[in-house]
Amino acid sequence: MELITVVIENNVHVITLNNGKVNAISPEVIAQINSALDHAEQQNAVVILTGQPGILSGGYDLKTMKQSSQAAIALVTAGSTLARRMLSFPTPIIGACSGHAIAKGAFLLLSCDYRIGSTGPFKIGLNEVAIGMTMHQAGIEIARNRIPQNYLSRAVINAELFAPEQAVLAGFLDQVVEPEQLMDTAHAVAKHMQTLNMPAHLGTKLKERQSILASLDAAIEQDKLITLNL
Repeated sequence: MELITVVIENNVHVITLNNGKVNAISPEVIAQINSALDHAEQQNAVVILTGQPGILSGGYDLKTMKQSSQAAIALVTAGSTLARRMLSFPTPIIGACSGHAIAKGAFLLLSCDYRIGSTGPFKIGLNEVAIGMTMHQAGIEIARNRIPQNYLSRAVINAELFAPEQAVLAGFLDQVVEPEQLMDTAHAVAKHMQTLNMPAHLGTKLKERQSILASLDAAIEQDKLITLNL
C-alpha cells in the first residue's frame, strides 16, 4: 500500500504523506519516506515534504505505539533516525505544512531546512506531555535545536500548541501563507534552493549542525535503553 506519493517536477521531489485522516507515522510510512529520500539523494534533488489538505501529520501510529514497549521504542528510534537523516540531508528539504502538525508531525517540521505553513484554524506543536508521554531524549534535542529559548519550556514541558502565525515565533515554521498559495510558495523556495552550490550547502549544514547531530546520535542510543511511559 502506498502511504506516500512522490511527484517529480524540475528535479524537485514532492513527498506527500497519505496515511489516513491524520497521516499517522507508522514504520511503513518511515520506510517509504526513506525510500523516497534515497531516490532524491541519487538525483541530487531538492525535496518538498507535505501532507493532505488540513493535516501534515498527527504523530506516530498509535496502534504501533500501544502494541508493545518494544514496538514503540523501535518506531521512535526509526523516527528519530529519520529526523537525523533529514537534518543532515545533502540537499535542502522544505516542509509545506498543510494544516495540523502534532507530535512527530511537528518534529518533521523541526527537521526541515525551511518550513512554510498554511493559515487556518490549525495547531502545531508537541503534545506528548499532555497525553501522558515523557518526551524522549532525541525529541528534546531536536526541539532544543530549533525552538527559541523563550518558547522551549512552553513547547516541550508544557505541551503548548500554537496557531500557524505563532508557530513562526515558536520556531516550527519560517513563514505562513494562504492555503491556496502553499505549494506555489514551496516550489518558489525550492527553485531558489536549486541555485545553491549543493556541496557547499551540505558542508555548511554539517558544520552548523555538528553539535545537534552529535547530541542526537547519543540521544537515539539513550532512548533505546528506556521503557516509554505509554
